[in-house]
Amino acid sequence: MAKPPLAFLAVARDQSFTKATAKLGITPSALSHTIRALEQRQGIRLLARTTRNVSPTEAGERLMRSIAPLFDQIAVELEALSELRDKPSGTIRISCTDDQIELCIRPMLAGFLKNYPDITLEFYVDYGFTNVVEGRFDAGIRMGESISKDMIAVRIGPDWRLAVVGSAAYFERKPAPATPHDLTAHDCVNIRHRPSGAIYAWEFERDGQAFTVKADGQLVFNSIMHVLNAAVDGVGLAYVPEELVAPYLADWCPEYQGYHLYYPNRRQASPAFSALVEALKYRR
Repeated sequence: MAKPPLAFLAVARDQSFTKATAKLGITPSALSHTIRALEQRQGIRLLARTTRNVSPTEAGERLMRSIAPLFDQIAVELEALSELRDKPSGTIRISCTDDQIELCIRPMLAGFLKNYPDITLEFYVDYGFTNVVEGRFDAGIRMGESISKDMIAVRIGPDWRLAVVGSAAYFERKPAPATPHDLTAHDCVNIRHRPSGAIYAWEFERDGQAFTVKADGQLVFNSIMHVLNAAVDGVGLAYVPEELVAPYLADWCPEYQGYHLYYPNRRQASPAFSALVEALKYRR
């Protein structure tokens, strides 16, 4: 049931019990009883009623002028609280790799942070395929084909492929490989995704047939950016996403599904997380 002052204000403003009952969501009899009880308690008539019209008395006009601004201010403050509640805020933790940050995150980062000053983004660089649920991450980034079926996946980048690249200084020492099999005669900079895992074998494809080449070299990193830097410095050849470099491409390189942001199926995502997903979505 509406509070008596609010009930009186609704009737006085609309000069109608019918409109007031619809606005307050109460029955006409309940509204009449509330107004009558208010007038009896104050000992003065606040509304003048006829069979067709209802209007404030002089006392009602005075009461309406005094309480209306107060209720209006309350409504404004409640609306402000609602906006604060719905304003995206909080910390979002994401597991990803260096190149994913460089290719997918960095291009949108400055604009996103400017648009959402109450959101903090925390990126944990990890090549070990961390379980985002066990690691208490909000999401992770992987290739689409690597995401388990119980996760929600949102594409955030185009399909891509790895490219074998080397610097001009390196090719002054050794000729460029003509096929992937020639890599066995080259110094290659490798990556190991997990401390206990194997060194990544370079993957290729020809005429629909996939195969790998064991590329040897003196350097192994767990970050693709350091692999790239070593190639730029002329240390050896690197096998990196082609978007990271001016490509030296062979016809042997297969394409991979683009990066996807993935996260557990949840009933309702926070406004902050929804804003990040929308900002990251890949648009052709």
